[in-house]
Amino acid sequence: MKKILRYVLIIALVAGVVFTFVYLWKKSRPKKEVYELVVPEKGNIEQKTVATGKVEPRDEVAIVPQISGIVSELYKEAGQMVQVGEIIARIKVIPEMGTLNAAESRVTQANLNLTQARRVFDRTKELYESKVVVREEYENVETQLKLAQEELRNAQDNLEIVRDGIAKRSSEASNTQIRSTISGMILDVPVKVGNSVIQANTFNAGTTIATVADMNDMIFRGNIDETEVGRIREGMPLDITIGALQEQHFKAVLEYISPKSTENNGAILFEIKAAVSVPEDVFVRAGYSANAQIILDSRYDVLVIPESAVVFKEDKTFVNVFKGMDGDKQLFEEKEVVLGLSDGISVEIKEGLNTEEQIRGTLITE
Repeated sequence: MKKILRYVLIIALVAGVVFTFVYLWKKSRPKKEVYELVVPEKGNIEQKTVATGKVEPRDEVAIVPQISGIVSELYKEAGQMVQVGEIIARIKVIPEMGTLNAAESRVTQANLNLTQARRVFDRTKELYESKVVVREEYENVETQLKLAQEELRNAQDNLEIVRDGIAKRSSEASNTQIRSTISGMILDVPVKVGNSVIQANTFNAGTTIATVADMNDMIFRGNIDETEVGRIREGMPLDITIGALQEQHFKAVLEYISPKSTENNGAILFEIKAAVSVPEDVFVRAGYSANAQIILDSRYDVLVIPESAVVFKEDKTFVNVFKGMDGDKQLFEEKEVVLGLSDGISVEIKEGLNTEEQIRGTLITE
């Protein structure tokens, strides 16, 4: 049993030595280098940059009340369409006691003045019919009566507005009815029934009842780096891709480049805006994140090769042109070329090559 174990160990040792020798021998042999051959061909080169941002309506209008109070009714919700003048909500007025007392006092005074004016008018009318007073005095008294009647109506309207926020004679123009100022889609209704709201005035922007926007007029708002802002201009075409609609591409036209930069994490950025064309059968929600590709420069129907095939030496550029085979070895000759536009993957060849030549490409080690 010991002899068998000894023979097994000897055989394993010999096999290990032979395997190591064969492995090292194979590793020491020179590798055969074979290069992919690339043929220059006609193609297009586009140099692009990408701006990140979002798609949003051109104008979002905040609907705010012109009177303070409590939301008593909501007629619309986010996502619904509204037309100009359509009622969105109704406000219930909570009157201020001092103002309410003053309005009630004004009505009482107007009633007293009207009673007195009517008495004077009745007496003057009798005297006028008896031809005791002249017509001019009668007409003056009649005018005073009409003025007292009008003052009472105004005082009653003022009391109704202070108490209820609405006058019966002008109910259609009531401030308690919150109407849309534009036609479009309601994006947000941040208030609920029962919420207190503040009117818009000189010192306060007021409480937003709803946000309305025209979803047919969308823009892309994004930022571009300072190194590329000098190469773009208004009117350039953009290709917009939206993260939530990855299969869709939208055309846009650049219409604004900010004259002032902003700094973000040490990077200097400039804001840009572009008008986006949205097909009728596609619904784009406000605030979708998006990327915009901008073509900075382009060459069409030019001679193109992979940029990886170019050799850079000092201020000159070369390619290795295939000359034939020496046994199983490829032969190449270095040739100077003049480059044009590059997109980082392919490069334009202006001079030095034609479509009948082959050049050295990627190394394939065998």
